[in-house]
Amino acid sequence: MTDEQEYHGLGDVPAPLQVPSDPEESLDEIREAALRAGLEDYDLSEADLATLAGEEEVDTEEALPVLAIIGRPNVGKSTLVNRIIGKRLAVVEDTPGVTRDRVEYRAEWAGRDFMLMDTGGWEAKVQGLDLSVAQQAEVAIDMADAVLFVVDATVGATASDEHVVRLLRASKKPVVLVANKVDGPQGELEAAALWNLGLGEPFPVSALHGRGTGDMLDAAVAALPTEMPQVEIDPDAPRRIALVGRPNVGKSSLLNQLAGENRVVVNEVAGTTRDPVDEVVGIGDRRWTLVDTAGIRRRVHQTKGADFYASLRTGAAIERAEVALVLLDASVPLTEQDTRVIGQVIESGRATVLVFNKWDLVGEDERFLLERSIEKDLVQLTWAPRVNLSARTGWHTNRLVPAIDLALGSWDQRISTGRLNSFLGELVAEHPHPVRSGKQPKILFATQASNRPPRFVIFASGFLEPTYRRFIERRLREAFGFEGSPIQISVRVREKRKRTR
Repeated sequence: MTDEQEYHGLGDVPAPLQVPSDPEESLDEIREAALRAGLEDYDLSEADLATLAGEEEVDTEEALPVLAIIGRPNVGKSTLVNRIIGKRLAVVEDTPGVTRDRVEYRAEWAGRDFMLMDTGGWEAKVQGLDLSVAQQAEVAIDMADAVLFVVDATVGATASDEHVVRLLRASKKPVVLVANKVDGPQGELEAAALWNLGLGEPFPVSALHGRGTGDMLDAAVAALPTEMPQVEIDPDAPRRIALVGRPNVGKSSLLNQLAGENRVVVNEVAGTTRDPVDEVVGIGDRRWTLVDTAGIRRRVHQTKGADFYASLRTGAAIERAEVALVLLDASVPLTEQDTRVIGQVIESGRATVLVFNKWDLVGEDERFLLERSIEKDLVQLTWAPRVNLSARTGWHTNRLVPAIDLALGSWDQRISTGRLNSFLGELVAEHPHPVRSGKQPKILFATQASNRPPRFVIFASGFLEPTYRRFIERRLREAFGFEGSPIQISVRVREKRKRTR
C-alpha cells in the first residue's frame, strides 16, 4: 500500500465504504466515521481524545482569585507587576499615570494560580489627588479578593495613603502592606515607620531589583481564598443582557425605556452610573435581566484614569452576561474608546448586538454618509446585528428583542461533526490551503468542541495560516449563520505515528 493510499485528508478521495444497513444513516456520518478512523494513525494527546469524545469543556477551570495592586501614582505598581509575573508586560515609566487600560495578568506563586490586577492609570491635579486615589482604590478593592497596598518607603505615608487605609479597613478584605523602593538597611528602617498605618507588618521590597518579593508573595498567596464560589446557572432564569459602552451613550436611558419606568439615574454628565445595576424587566411577554454598566464620574478635578476603572466594571458585567448590547453614539464619529469596548466584548466571547443610539439626532441627508462610515469602521463586525434607535423616545426599541434572539440563537448553535466535516471537505476541495516551503497542510478532522461561544477544533497535518483560518470562519458564517456570535477556531497540528517494525 502506498503512502498516498494510506493517508486520507479532507481533500482526498475517500476510501470505498460499506453502505450501511440503516437507511437513515447519512453520508455525513459515514464520512465522519472514516475520518475518525484515519486519525488513529496520528499521535493524539489525552486532551485530543477528550475533544473527539465530546468530553471537553470550555472555561471549566475554576475562577481564579484576584489580587489587586493599589497605591498612589509612581510608587512602583507596574514594576512590581512585572516582577511578579516575570515578564515586562506592564508599561513602566518614571511618570505618574502611565498605565491606561484594563490590565490583568495570570500569575503563579508557590503552586497557586491567581489573577493580578494592575490598578495604575490616573493623572490627577494636586488638589484632586486624595479624591481620585480614594475613588479608584474603592473600585479596585471591591473587585479584588485580596489587596497589595503599595507605599513608597522613601516618602512615607501621605494623606492619600491614609485615606485609602480607611477604605481598606471598611472593606474587611485581606491586605498585604508593601513598602517599595527599599534597597538597603536604611530603607528597612524607613519601612518600619509604616506600622503606624495599622495594616500589620510592612513587607520591605524593591520591585526594581526583586529584593524581598518572595516573602511578600508568600503573604499575598496566604491571604487569597483557597476555594472560589461555584455559581450554578438556573436554566429557567431570565437571560442576561449587558448594556455596555463609553460614558454618556445612553445606557441608563435605554434601560429605563425598556423597563417602562425610571429605574436608574440619567444625567447629561458623562459617567453618572457608578456601579453595575441588575434589573429584571419584562419586554413583550418575556423577562430579561439587564445589567446597566458604566464608569465613574468625571469632574473637572478628576482623572483620565477613571475610564480605566469603568473598563474594569464593564468587563466584570460582560463576564456575567450572555449577550452584550454595545451602545454607540450615532451623532458623533466612532471613538477609540468605542473600539476598545467592542474589542472587550468580542474577546469575552459573548453574543453581540451593535446599538446605534441617538439616531434621531442624525439628519436625513447625513444618514447615508453615516451608514458608509459605519461600514468602513466596523468592517470586521459585519456579522453582528445592528439596531438604530433612540433610547430617549423609544423609537425602534422594538427591534432589539429580534436582534437579541438572533444573536443568542447563534451563540447557542451546534453543528454536528459529520455535517461540519462534509462542509470542510467541500471547502478544501474548492480552495486548498496554499503550499508553503513545498508542503501543503491538510485538514484531517474537525469538531465543534463547545458552544457559548461556538468553538471549533481542527486537527491538521501542518500549520494553517491566519488568513486561511479567517477564510474558514467567513465560510462557516455563510453556511451556518452565526449572526451575532463570535467564532473561535483553534488548530492542533498532529504528526503521523512512526511505524515500528
